[in-house]
Amino acid sequence: MVQRVRVTVHGRVQGVGFRATVVQAARRLPVAGFVRNTPGGSVEAEVEGEPDAVEALVAVLREGPTAALVTGAEIADLEPRGESGFRVAH
Repeated sequence: MVQRVRVTVHGRVQGVGFRATVVQAARRLPVAGFVRNTPGGSVEAEVEGEPDAVEALVAVLREGPTAALVTGAEIADLEPRGESGFRVAH
């Protein structure tokens, strides 16, 4: 079973290596999707894969790198797209 979620992370999450941390973790798991900064100052990721792998990356997103300060995360279920690879989107 494959699932896909969108995670929007709030707090001090831009300019702290957040996207790089997420990409490294995503490639180890492995999951597909992307991570990007939003104009409003949050970080948004879409993650697709086996439920255990998706859950593991969501945990990384909720914590972030040591320089980040995550104050909240919103998670929404999406339809899987059959995507492969994980990237930083712009």
